[in-house]
Amino acid sequence: INAMTMPAMFDGMKLAAVATVLYFLVRCLNLKSPTAPPDVTYRDTPLNRYLLKSCPILTKEYEPPLLWGKSGHLQTALYGKMGRVSSPNPCGVRKYLLMQDGATATFDLFESLGDHRTGDDITMVICPGIGNHSEKHYIRTFVNHSQRQGYRCAVLNHLGSLPNIELTSPRMFTYGCTWEFAAMVGSIKRAFPQTLLIVVGFSLGGNIVCKFLGENRINQERVLCCVSVCQGYSALRAQKTFLQWDQCRRLYNFLMADNMKKIILSHRGSLFGMNSSKMEDADLSRLYTATSLMQIDDNIMRKFHGHDTLKEYYEKESCVHYIHNINVPLLLVNSSDDPLVHRSLLTIPRTLAEKKPNVIFALTLHGGHLGFFEGAVLFPQPLTWMDKVIVGYANAICRWERHRPPCLRTRRGLCSQADGKAYHTHAHVFCMDRHCQG
Repeated sequence: INAMTMPAMFDGMKLAAVATVLYFLVRCLNLKSPTAPPDVTYRDTPLNRYLLKSCPILTKEYEPPLLWGKSGHLQTALYGKMGRVSSPNPCGVRKYLLMQDGATATFDLFESLGDHRTGDDITMVICPGIGNHSEKHYIRTFVNHSQRQGYRCAVLNHLGSLPNIELTSPRMFTYGCTWEFAAMVGSIKRAFPQTLLIVVGFSLGGNIVCKFLGENRINQERVLCCVSVCQGYSALRAQKTFLQWDQCRRLYNFLMADNMKKIILSHRGSLFGMNSSKMEDADLSRLYTATSLMQIDDNIMRKFHGHDTLKEYYEKESCVHYIHNINVPLLLVNSSDDPLVHRSLLTIPRTLAEKKPNVIFALTLHGGHLGFFEGAVLFPQPLTWMDKVIVGYANAICRWERHRPPCLRTRRGLCSQADGKAYHTHAHVFCMDRHCQG
């Protein structure tokens, strides 16, 4: 009897093992989660009704790849590792801007690949995520898609992020410094006096562009709208969540801190060796042992702008204190399963959209952090939901603007939906495609 029952026992154990693996796969991949349209919060205004009708992707189901796309971790990991699938190689011109403190800001300019459907001259001014630049795959994909829709694109390269560009002052990008982005926008306005602007920010870049627009009403001149994707809004409130282990946030914190250390150490000579540097040898020693972004921010980043404490640095550099000053149409996009942005932070954009008539807040069920991949079962499409929704929203804004009476069209970028009243550089050509001769 024992000899006969042994194979059955092993078969039962195999089935149990397979069932266990399948159970954890279903749980980890979130396969039972339904697809759904974004949860959209907005005030009922003529413009918002027009935008939701003219940009239907905001109200249709977002369908991620079936087997893995409902996992925020896999969406985030694929974005972090690959950026995008079949990424294009747009050619552009690199511009260099000398800042007042001796720093050299750079941005890359990509001309449109055709006329915009409205016939207007429109430029997307783009601020990437933490430590990113125009050569990142997700930026290249978005730029190429925008160019084909008739938009000129200007992409800021965060100070210190390009490995082949040396720092010319003891300072690099920080969480909320808007100096380089402001310099790029000013350069675009001078070079193209007739152009109107679409402002776009990804992750940390979303914080920077919203802070920039809210710092001074003049910054909203000639701005048609702003789109922010996957930002956290308040560094001070996010600080506590980054020390928690739910959604593996503490692990992501460690990985991002390690990447920041590599960027800082690659500019060690400029940041620590110049006479005007605010850094000391002890700061460098603490940098080597840092295991979180907060430790790096406290020991290094806050000192670039003379903040006395980490709390002061986070308070002064977060857009949450400026975003309510933005009067141009503003689209804020986040994902519920973003492992980097805790759900408690999403009360900020939701409350803003409930109070301000110019704001739409779209919260997807899936998408991770800057993932938003679309696809049928396994393989994602080259263009993501994020790429399509930004350009779709921008197109709708441009059509709305085009059909308004000339006296109400955006000139200073200070138009209110509530009452309808209109309120030294050098460059070289470069190309991301090694085979291009441009």
